[in-house]
Amino acid sequence: MSQRNTVLRSLHDVGLAAWFGGSLMGAVGLNGAAKVQGRSWEDGARIASTGWALWAPVGAAAIGVHLVGSTGLLAANATRVVTQRGVAASVLAKTVLTGAALAATVYTRVLGKKIELTSSGDPQDAERADRLPGDTGQAERRLSYAQWSVPALTCGLIVVNALHGEQQRPSQQLYGMLRRARTLAPYVVRACYWHLPH
Repeated sequence: MSQRNTVLRSLHDVGLAAWFGGSLMGAVGLNGAAKVQGRSWEDGARIASTGWALWAPVGAAAIGVHLVGSTGLLAANATRVVTQRGVAASVLAKTVLTGAALAATVYTRVLGKKIELTSSGDPQDAERADRLPGDTGQAERRLSYAQWSVPALTCGLIVVNALHGEQQRPSQQLYGMLRRARTLAPYVVRACYWHLPH
């Protein structure tokens, strides 16, 4: 009824942990330190932008690792998604949260890039910043809220992952499969009835 998927589960969990932890540390620690240590808006923005630019490749790798693990686990548990009641709903919730977290991550990176280019002091960077949508003040205001959406959404993924762990208990698998069978029984009886010769 159950099988080991240690490598896939490790990729899923380590990637998600880095995605959540990195976004939370950045929002609380890095951005907070930049505000405290920066002698001006430009100085603080440069400090925060430098930190986020250094983190970006690691964060992207963490997201990629998580998605590989998540996709692999979904394929490995495809039978449970179909046969165990409640699993399909939690998979759908996880898919929606993952998509929203990806969108929020990309959006915050675009906003952060505009602030990074604006604060660099290089005229060429300023021209590149002008090509990005919105003005700098608007980008900063939106980023102050959007930066919290990534840790919030990835925290939601951790909670759904905990639910998946509970659903994989042998007793929960059997209970969920029996409930799914009871739900589908009327449709099976009806299909058999229509296929019988009359």
